[in-house]
Amino acid sequence: MSKKLHLTLACGEYEIVRALMDGSVKPDGIELTVLTEMTSDIRHWRMIRGREFDVAELSMSNYLAAKFRGQAFSAIPVFLHRRFRHGFTFINMDKGIHKPTDLIGRKVGLRNFSATSNLWIRGILEHEFQVPHKKILWYKQDEEEVELNLPKEISVQKIPPGKSVERMVAEGELDALIHPELIQPILDRDPRVGRLFPNYKELEIDYYKRTAIFPIMHTTAIKQEIVERYPWVPTSLFQAFEKAKEIAYKRMENPRRVPLAWFRHALEEQEELLGRDPWAYGLGEANRKNLDTLMQYSYEQGLIGRRIPVEELFVETTLR
Repeated sequence: MSKKLHLTLACGEYEIVRALMDGSVKPDGIELTVLTEMTSDIRHWRMIRGREFDVAELSMSNYLAAKFRGQAFSAIPVFLHRRFRHGFTFINMDKGIHKPTDLIGRKVGLRNFSATSNLWIRGILEHEFQVPHKKILWYKQDEEEVELNLPKEISVQKIPPGKSVERMVAEGELDALIHPELIQPILDRDPRVGRLFPNYKELEIDYYKRTAIFPIMHTTAIKQEIVERYPWVPTSLFQAFEKAKEIAYKRMENPRRVPLAWFRHALEEQEELLGRDPWAYGLGEANRKNLDTLMQYSYEQGLIGRRIPVEELFVETTLR
């Protein structure tokens, strides 16, 4: 029996990868060590800056920026994280912000500029609500995973050390904040902070019905040298991710698994709106449109200097 290739995979602890984590699904020819004990920003930094993992779930916008700059990564079209983004623009309630265009000329906070979530929000604000990203004063908290050379028309300043964009928006030092996750003032029901779009779910459903886009946040990157030395690895991994996802979908059919009173109703609502496989992998029509939109936003917002063909981004996995 031939020896299996040992690879490390860094990813989030998701239901759709549980079968890879517990070993009930094994990629053909690969001994996989799955690493989930880190936040996404740490994982992205360690992969892009340190190349510490063989395979990693990686911010899609950062992967685009890294690929544009010639870093030695490939990717398979496995998108472990998607999320609608209308509900992640937060405002200070005393700043007179009642509609999206009220953000023009305002101070808006970010964790960093290049995060995929922020890329999507800026693009949606611009293309859906006529809020140009170049007409906002951006204030970021963290360093970028990929070093950027943004156009001079984009105003991005670093906040002082020790400051937090979440506290700054609550205290009125910032007018608004876009963020990948729910911020602490919202979780604490701080009356000083609210959402720009309180009816975000209605807007997200409408957005999906009009565009068929369920925004891709992350892809799955592989060190280029592994792809070159073992060209069979991408297909093996792709098939294993697909099997793990199917197992997750079957587990979710049992409403006892999730401690939510109306879980089954939520699952049925999702299937009615988004179809049987909202986390579709591969490069089908819907995913290509998703990626083309993300590419457009990346180019418009200065993260990349050219639009990269999808075929340059993803290695062949046979299954499309």
